[in-house]
Amino acid sequence: MSILDFGGFDDEPEDEERRRERFEEELKRFQDMLKDRAPDITNVEALEEIVAYYLDHEKYEEALHFINQLLSLIPYSAENWQRKGIILSNLFKYDSALECYDRALEINPVDPELLINKGITLDDLGRTTEAITCFEQALSVDPSNEEALFNKGVTLEKAGRYEESVQIFKFILEGTPSHKDAWYEMGYCYDYLEKPEESFRCYEEHLRLDPYNYNAWYNRGIVLNRMLQPHRAIESYDMALAIHGDFAAAWYNKGNALANLGRLHDAIACYRETLRLEPKDVPAWHNLGNAYEELGEFESAVKCFTEALKFDPNHYESCFGRGSCYDSLDQHRRALTDYNRALSICRDYPELWYAKADLLYNMGRVRESLLSYRMVTKLEPDNYEAWLDYGETLLELGYTKQALKAFDRSVDANPYAADSYYSRAKVLILMNRLYEAAESLKSSFQLDPAKRSEFEQDFPGAKGMKEFRSLLRR
Repeated sequence: MSILDFGGFDDEPEDEERRRERFEEELKRFQDMLKDRAPDITNVEALEEIVAYYLDHEKYEEALHFINQLLSLIPYSAENWQRKGIILSNLFKYDSALECYDRALEINPVDPELLINKGITLDDLGRTTEAITCFEQALSVDPSNEEALFNKGVTLEKAGRYEESVQIFKFILEGTPSHKDAWYEMGYCYDYLEKPEESFRCYEEHLRLDPYNYNAWYNRGIVLNRMLQPHRAIESYDMALAIHGDFAAAWYNKGNALANLGRLHDAIACYRETLRLEPKDVPAWHNLGNAYEELGEFESAVKCFTEALKFDPNHYESCFGRGSCYDSLDQHRRALTDYNRALSICRDYPELWYAKADLLYNMGRVRESLLSYRMVTKLEPDNYEAWLDYGETLLELGYTKQALKAFDRSVDANPYAADSYYSRAKVLILMNRLYEAAESLKSSFQLDPAKRSEFEQDFPGAKGMKEFRSLLRR
C-alpha cells in the first residue's frame, strides 16, 4: 500500500475532485512534518511519493526541495540522482543536471535510461556529438532500445542532419508503425528537405494516431501551403485552432494564406487575433499593414507599420511599407525619409531603390532619380523595366548615347517588350539613324499593334519619310 494512503474512495468520476483535494491535504501534512523535521518522518517511501507527485504535476522547485532531502537519506541511489537530474533539466539548470547524471552513472554505468536522459540534456546544451555518444552507449547496452534510437534521430534533426534522421525514423517505423512521434519528426525532416508530399504523408499518419495534436495540424497547414493548396492549408490551421484557440502562429499563417487568396478582410481578422495573443509580433503588424495598404486604407496601414517599427526599429520592410503609404498619400517628404531609412539598413533591396527613384522623379528631382534607377539596374541587371525607366530618364536629361545603351540592355533583358523597342526607336530617330529606327519600330508594332498609333501621334510627319512609309502603310 502507498504510504500516502487515500483508501475509502471509489473511482467514480464525480469523486475525482474530492480525491485530488484529499491527496493534496495529505501531501501538505507530510510536507509540514518534513519541514519541522519530526523524528518519525524520515520515511523514504513518503519522500519518494512526494517527489513523484511534484514531478507528475511539473512543480519542479518543490520536487527539488524534497529530492535533496531524499538524497541526504540515501546518497547512493542512482535512481534518485537521475530524478534530480531530470528536475534540474526542467529548471533549465543543465550543467547541474549533468553533474547529477554523472553521479548516477558512477553508481550504475550501464543504465540505458540514465544515458538517454544525459544525452537529452547534452542536446539541450547544443553538445550534439556528446549527446549522440550517450544515445549510442545506451544502444550498445540495449540494442533494441527504441527511445535511445528516437532521441538520436531528434538530435541529428536539430543539428540539421535531416537525411540521417529520416533513416532512423524509418527504421523505427518498420518495427513500430504506430510510433506517432517518429511520424511527426519524419514529417518535420521532409519539410526541411523540401519534400512536401512526403512530409504531408507523415503528418497524415501521425494525425491518424494522434488527431488532437494541434502542432501537427499546424505543420500540415504549412506543408499544404508549400504545395500551393491554400484552401486546404486554411482548413488545417482551423483544425489546429479548434483544438487550441490561442495558437498565435496558426492565426498568423492562416492570415497569410487568406491574404494570398485576396481575402484581405478575413486576413486582417486573423492578424488581429495574432496580435491579441502576441502584441509585439512584428511580422503580424507588418502583414496587417500590407493588408490595409492593398485595400487602399493607407492611414490604417501607416499605423500598423509604425507599431512594427516601435518593436523593431530596424525592420526595413516596415519602413518601406510605411514610405509606400506616405507616397500614396502624397506625403512625399515623409515617404523619402522612410525610403532612406530603410536603405540605410538594407542597401541591396532593388524594389526599394526603384520606389525611391520613382518618388524622386515625381517630386521633380529627376537628376537624383537617375542614381536610384541606376542602382536598380546594378542589383537586377535583367530587369528590363528598370533599364527602360533608366533610359527614359537619361533621354529626358539629354544623355542620348547613354539612353540608347540602356534601351539596348532593356531589349536584351526582354526581347518581347514592345516599349523597349519603341523607346530605342525614338532615340535612333533623334540620332538620325532612321533605318535602324524603322527596324526597331517594326519589332515594337509586331509585339503591340497599338504602338503604331502612338508613333503616328508622337511623330506626325513620319508618314512622309521614306524610311517609315511602308511601315506605316495600313
